[in-house]
Amino acid sequence: MTGDDARRLGRLLGVPVSEIRAAGAQHGYRHLTATLADGREVFVKAAPETGDETTAGAFAAEANGLRWLGEADGVPVPAVLGADENLLAIELLPPGHPTPEAAEEFGRRLARTHATGAATFGAPWPGYIASLPLDNTPGTEWWSWYAEQRLVPYLSRARDDGALSAADLGLVQTVIDRIWELAGPPEPPSRIHGDLWSGNVLWSGGRGWLIDPAAHGGHRETDLAMLALFGAPHEERIIRGYTETAPLAAGWRRRVPLHQLHPLLVHACLFGGSYGGQVGAAARAVLGS
Repeated sequence: MTGDDARRLGRLLGVPVSEIRAAGAQHGYRHLTATLADGREVFVKAAPETGDETTAGAFAAEANGLRWLGEADGVPVPAVLGADENLLAIELLPPGHPTPEAAEEFGRRLARTHATGAATFGAPWPGYIASLPLDNTPGTEWWSWYAEQRLVPYLSRARDDGALSAADLGLVQTVIDRIWELAGPPEPPSRIHGDLWSGNVLWSGGRGWLIDPAAHGGHRETDLAMLALFGAPHEERIIRGYTETAPLAAGWRRRVPLHQLHPLLVHACLFGGSYGGQVGAAARAVLGS
């Protein structure tokens, strides 16, 4: 109930809550907005009931990711106000609209976020994407880390759930077996958002902001491929701003389906076989078949 949510939020932030409102739900988490007694507006993710270990881990991962991305002099992020096993509270930003100019500036800032870098591939905290855990065990070579931490676990889960055909399973396994020759030239770990579909870019105040990350040290092409997966407003202007700031390695567009395989496998695990065909099509594109 929202009254209980208001009391929990007040305890978490140490400020009374003047008003709390339902704002939808996603991946099993309720979304709320609240006005605090000091006038601040807050966006809140709330556990379905009283919270559990999974919810606490997901909220901690999101809070850690936002803070880590916010350390870069790049794309801005909303301030994290508090997190526990029941709630995640962040600054509520007023909605705006993407413009070509804002998209190009977003691309430039994203390049700077990436360039801030990371100590390793992976992250020092357990990760989550939507409601699924991410293995952030550190690695030193992207191609093997991506295969072992991002493709194999979700391919196994999709297979066990019957979400992929035998043919599509075989295609993805072939990609994994040949990952070293498909990954492109080696790059150092970039500081990436990790789940950068267009819904996780919030346009406010004439700028793009990063929200809801699965942040880790990864390959910068992953964020750009994710933006392309479901379509981003003014996508080519984003790419223009990015590449003017930090040129991409030759052949990066050919590698887009490789970087899209992980989020597509995640969708197959979350939503079933309706995404199986897209997984197979991406694997065929990676293999050039």
